[in-house]
Amino acid sequence: MQAPKTTTYTVVSGDALIKIANRYNVTVGELKQWNNLDNTIIYVGQVLKVSAPGTGTVSTPKPAPTPAPAPSSQGSTSEYTVTSGDSLSKIGVQFNMTVTQLKSLNNLKSDMIYVGQKLKVSGTVSTPAKPPATTPPVVTQPSTTSEYIVKSGDTLGKIAIQTGMSVQDLKSLNGLTSDMIYVGQKLKVKGGQVSGAPAPTSDFATNMVNTAKSLIGIKYVWGGSSLSGFDCSGFIYYVANQAGKQIGRYSAEGFYSRAYYVDQPKAGDLVFFENTYKQGISHVGIYLGGDQFIHADEAHGIMISTLKSPYYTAHFDGFKRFY
Repeated sequence: MQAPKTTTYTVVSGDALIKIANRYNVTVGELKQWNNLDNTIIYVGQVLKVSAPGTGTVSTPKPAPTPAPAPSSQGSTSEYTVTSGDSLSKIGVQFNMTVTQLKSLNNLKSDMIYVGQKLKVSGTVSTPAKPPATTPPVVTQPSTTSEYIVKSGDTLGKIAIQTGMSVQDLKSLNGLTSDMIYVGQKLKVKGGQVSGAPAPTSDFATNMVNTAKSLIGIKYVWGGSSLSGFDCSGFIYYVANQAGKQIGRYSAEGFYSRAYYVDQPKAGDLVFFENTYKQGISHVGIYLGGDQFIHADEAHGIMISTLKSPYYTAHFDGFKRFY
């Protein structure tokens, strides 16, 4: 009787163990075990086992994402003016473009944009719905809740700060399953509206950066949050507490819900990535400025990386700041 076959995969340019693991619905640890790998470094042409030896079974691979067609430069582009609250990722979603396409079309060297900047986009500029001119921003209700109408530049984080609520409370009160909101949307809120959002103190931001850099070279340890080794969220927990903020030990998603989006990131802010080794928010680092960030890398430990890397550009979510 013929022995069951082990399914294999040949590495191509741009592959990483995490991407291959996601495609075949297995873990990075299983891939390393089945292929006797001591680290996550792979090379083009390498043949990897993607199912347990002797089982002959493997999950149906996820189809590789098909790159969106590059926008044509002849008569198929429109002009979009950046407004408060915009980011390249948000504009990309609006026009069904990737961040890479936007940067290429506009000759951008980084993800930084500014209010009033004119960008070339493919397709037609969509006009967000405007709230009725006669409707005030906040309408007092006879109950303990009020109604808030979302305006340009708003995020759940900013509204939460204004009303003294948490993002989770806002989402729960309004039955939201994501952080996406739109201009003109009516949200239930508790408490009154106050202006302004706290910026990180210079001392805290400086301490975050200095503490983070002092840890460069410490090895990666899954679940680690001490000088013996860190994973990405354990690194944030350790650095934030050392820098002066008393905060609990959370996952990358946990820190994500305890921070609010910022349009103009500063050194010491957090930078989040999605859909790396799992779906959703899955990696976090500390922004250093100049498109650089410091984080716990699985292969190299605490290190400085660039947001210009194709991998991190593809998985970039946004910059956030602790409440």
